[in-house]
Amino acid sequence: MMVSITMNVKDDFKQELKAFSWINWSEIARIEAMKKKIFEDFLKTRKLSKEDENFCEGMDWHPVDELPLKESFVKELKRIQKGPHHKMTLKELDELMGLK
Repeated sequence: MMVSITMNVKDDFKQELKAFSWINWSEIARIEAMKKKIFEDFLKTRKLSKEDENFCEGMDWHPVDELPLKESFVKELKRIQKGPHHKMTLKELDELMGLK
């Protein structure tokens, strides 16, 4: 069963949205609501259901994308940024970052 949701928006914003008449705003709202639900569930369990995995794959999105970067990763990136990375090959950079 499908239900409808009504949103209140300011008149000027509604007029701006009308400029994009080809966009299905209901579909965008549905997708964003699903992403919010999946993200909240992921925060609680650190897992995705098969259905949620399929949704995420279709959106090319994953809840982990919304999490802040780990401080250790940020520190390592800053350390690397100060180095001679602009003179490195991609292989050398991968090795420096421990990717290969």
